[in-house]
Amino acid sequence: MSERTIHLDADRRNWRCRKIHVRPHRWHASVELDRDGYVDAAESRGETAEFPPAYSRTVEKVRDAAVDRLWFAGYPGTFFWNSGARQVTLPVPYAEVEAAVQALRVAGMEHKYTGLMALADRLALPVDSWLAPGERELVRGVDFFTSPGVFLRFLRGKAAARGLRLNGRATAGSVWVRPTLPAAAKELREMFPEQYPGWVDRWSGHIDPDGTFYRPWVGGRSQNLSHRALPVRFRSTKLSLDGSDCRCGLDVRESRGHGGRHADHHDQWAFGVRVPKNLDWLGDLVVVTTQSPIAWRRLVSKVARLPQRENHYDFSTWSHCGEPEESEDNARAYLLKSNSRVIGYLAARDTDCHRPWDLVDGSRYGDLDGSMRPRIDLVWVADAYRRRGVGTTLVQALADDVGSPVAEVSWSTPFSDLGRQLARGISPGGVWVS
Repeated sequence: MSERTIHLDADRRNWRCRKIHVRPHRWHASVELDRDGYVDAAESRGETAEFPPAYSRTVEKVRDAAVDRLWFAGYPGTFFWNSGARQVTLPVPYAEVEAAVQALRVAGMEHKYTGLMALADRLALPVDSWLAPGERELVRGVDFFTSPGVFLRFLRGKAAARGLRLNGRATAGSVWVRPTLPAAAKELREMFPEQYPGWVDRWSGHIDPDGTFYRPWVGGRSQNLSHRALPVRFRSTKLSLDGSDCRCGLDVRESRGHGGRHADHHDQWAFGVRVPKNLDWLGDLVVVTTQSPIAWRRLVSKVARLPQRENHYDFSTWSHCGEPEESEDNARAYLLKSNSRVIGYLAARDTDCHRPWDLVDGSRYGDLDGSMRPRIDLVWVADAYRRRGVGTTLVQALADDVGSPVAEVSWSTPFSDLGRQLARGISPGGVWVS
């Protein structure tokens, strides 16, 4: 299928003309009603071009059914669409493209929604039937047509959205399911009925009728270890740790609903960032400049976000992710690798404004010195590798690159507690700061 545009108004050359764009993708096609110029013209006359609520509800129903249908077919990605008076986008299977075009045309021009309702009915899946109480076998080619593994993954997502535990198993030609309602989900929905309108408990106390064929035993663990078991009891406590901050810089609450966002970030903060497979890392330490390939500069940017989160800085110490360009202050980053992870990071640049300092709280800085020196903007080490000489190795590498003693390297201020410990260990007599 090729990309095409269908004009809904007679004058196709008029910029106010309403159009329908059909854009093919790998798994589906997007059908978009474009009313941008039409809305601008209406607003210039002081008129409104908003769709009636019935139209918006119908379009949303079609979109939800189409998205479910595509995920049911095995589509692994996400969807992006527009909603509003200017653009309306529907991701649909290729078999329904013409029906979607015609339904959008009639709904947009004549305000008749029967075509959209019929399209929604054809795309709708019997999810409520699949997740009904009791154990059943859904047969491929009869109840569903995609692969059993894909179908089971789809059902798990739908069950989780309804607060159900699926207890499913895929076989060569079928999927066994036994949806159950956990006690916690039942209690939550009974405590807050306004958040779950129309919810009805169909699973608690369900007993399969006589003659029900149960899934065959295939070895391994027994399938009835929870038969006639009593539900666990929940109690509330006064202790609340939900809002506590983790040492990695993320709030513990940020892990909820973000697919393990905190866990992924904490893993990188503790053990380092994994080196991408497309980078050939030939040594232990690498120097990345603003003119290095973009893969290296993006890796530096990813590592630089870890200390930014940990110390709650407003800005990252590395922002050179555009076109390669020479920096006036020779900005560069040092990355140290161990166990296929970046465990150490040092950001540096050259400057000629320094003052000596003895690292004593409350003491004044010395006289200004105009010699050109490398300045450390930030040193960061993964938590599991701290106090093992990683920071010292990075600072020594910076000094070796310019051929100066490590005590001549300048440090940016203010110091963090760990940064001051590192500077005092490297240069006990004092450091240059800028």
